[in-house]
Amino acid sequence: MAGLDKRVGSYEEALAGLTDDMTVIAGGFGICGIPENLIAQIRRMGVKGLTVVSNNCGIDGFGLGVLLEDRQIRKMIASYVGENALFEQQLLSGELEVELTPQGTLAEKMRAGGAGIPAFFTATGYGTPIADGKEVREFNGRKFILEEAITGDFAIVKGWKADHYGNVIYRHTAQNFNPLAATAGRITVVEVEEIVAPGELDPAQIHTPGIYVDRIIQGTFEKRIEKRTVRS
Repeated sequence: MAGLDKRVGSYEEALAGLTDDMTVIAGGFGICGIPENLIAQIRRMGVKGLTVVSNNCGIDGFGLGVLLEDRQIRKMIASYVGENALFEQQLLSGELEVELTPQGTLAEKMRAGGAGIPAFFTATGYGTPIADGKEVREFNGRKFILEEAITGDFAIVKGWKADHYGNVIYRHTAQNFNPLAATAGRITVVEVEEIVAPGELDPAQIHTPGIYVDRIIQGTFEKRIEKRTVRS
């Protein structure tokens, strides 16, 4: 990787510098648009004590769920437990610290962190346990709670296409939390299905400008379906 060229040749290089007790922000929703190979590399590295920020924690045996198996995650900041039985088990046993956050609030926490905004007020969660211990203010006769922004030591993101400079396009619903996560990492690593030469991407179609991206790697993806329903 040299100059504006963000490409790296291995997953070891992609996550170089990730160590114990860091905060990792991960894109994806369920197992849609997740950086599955970067997650697998975190598992291989064996780092422990991680705080992971993501909409949820994958499923049993895939996605972020594999990091729960090896007890690599100390704290999970997420919106829901989902289809992950191990996540539920570790939450209920107290083995895993979990901070449940409404999806829109979590998305705005990432966006605000990437924009350098330290905190914001939202009505979501007022009058519920979400608001416990948080500052409350009234605007135009309505109560709002103060939520702090989120940033991470690393952000791991899944894109569709990127160029050498790190400009990224996401595909359909795989966009989800990925563009927000990409802005909020001190080091942002994006894995994509295809890397093209500079100038090949339509500038009007780029979702994440390369200024936010530190490393790009091309991978192959399993693209599992979380739950399949068919006619009997």
